[in-house]
Amino acid sequence: MNLHEYQSKELLKKNGVDVAEGIVANTVEEAVAAAKVMQERTKRNEVIVKAQIHAGGRGKGGGIKLAHNLDEVKEKAGAILGMQLITPQTSAAGKKVNKVFIQEDAYYDGPSKIKEFYISILLNRNTSKNIIMYSTEGGMEIELIAEKTPHLIFTEEVDPFLGLQDYQCRTIAFNLKVEGVAYGNMLKFLKGLYKTYIDIDAALVEINPVLNTTDDRILAVDAKVRLDDNALFRHPDLLAMRDLTEEDPTDVEAGNNKLNYVKLDGNVGCMVNGAGLAMATMDIIQLAGGEPANFLDVGGTANAERIEKAFQIILKDPNVKAILVNIFGGIVRCDRVAQGIVDAYKSIGNIPVPIIVRLQGTNAVEAKQLIEASGLKVHSAIQLQEAADLVTMLVK
Repeated sequence: MNLHEYQSKELLKKNGVDVAEGIVANTVEEAVAAAKVMQERTKRNEVIVKAQIHAGGRGKGGGIKLAHNLDEVKEKAGAILGMQLITPQTSAAGKKVNKVFIQEDAYYDGPSKIKEFYISILLNRNTSKNIIMYSTEGGMEIELIAEKTPHLIFTEEVDPFLGLQDYQCRTIAFNLKVEGVAYGNMLKFLKGLYKTYIDIDAALVEINPVLNTTDDRILAVDAKVRLDDNALFRHPDLLAMRDLTEEDPTDVEAGNNKLNYVKLDGNVGCMVNGAGLAMATMDIIQLAGGEPANFLDVGGTANAERIEKAFQIILKDPNVKAILVNIFGGIVRCDRVAQGIVDAYKSIGNIPVPIIVRLQGTNAVEAKQLIEASGLKVHSAIQLQEAADLVTMLVK
């Protein structure tokens, strides 16, 4: 689950991380009012108007603007709110901007006098340790840093049982060439950043850029936080921050119906029970010359209603030319899945694409009888390879 920048900064502030302050606004009027508050706090007229969407590269798409006065705040907030913001991390359609963040101008002495860094924390699955990735080349995308100046990317692995050690913070500050008062502020910044990452069960905390200002502040100008969905049951307060308008409506609908769904770019819809079997099904479709259109796991306790909903979600993808149902009846009974297929046909009407069904396991015979008695035009298969070959032939 992704958070907006303004939400991420609120979490960081709770752990003593110094951030570029701001106020979120939903309308132009709220943006102007927020700018007045920021001007009073900072004693400066300039503020930054920043689009709030779940994607990076906002500045490149025109979603981050400097306003020198309240008239410019009104003009630029009006232009950003409601726009379809296209960035390198969005689709071609972009994302609609519903909120802006009116932020203090952290570059108050001019960008040439300020040092920018990149710092992120995530899990290194190869070593089962948390890793702090950082660079002196802040403000750039980490992919570009890796491509153009790989020698300027540093890493520090943290044992999750020991936590971030003081000597590791000193190493990071030394490699970033931070000195004087800013050195001490950097140590505090790193401790707060890592504590935030642990406390909220984050999958990623990324600050780009981190500023070393001329008055020795170490400041998070931007903030990106992605939470581990599997840990959200421990954090109802964080779950309440979820912005459904930023998510694909089909993904939201699937989640509400306890379906694990991921849209892909192919044309063969997949309905499977169990993540491992779903992965194997997609692989064998690919090997047979087809292209899977989705990952969809109906779960081990799928009932007829969930199967019907799964069909409806798959059919929302206009690219789907055939559907492969591959169910192993262990926990879930095959006849229950078969009944779901029959119910889906009756509810949806004439399903416009061929359906290939492979049901093996508990009550597979009864399931076959159910489908045959229904009179539906459903292709059946016994072997998985047979099913994959059949679906690929029908699509072509």
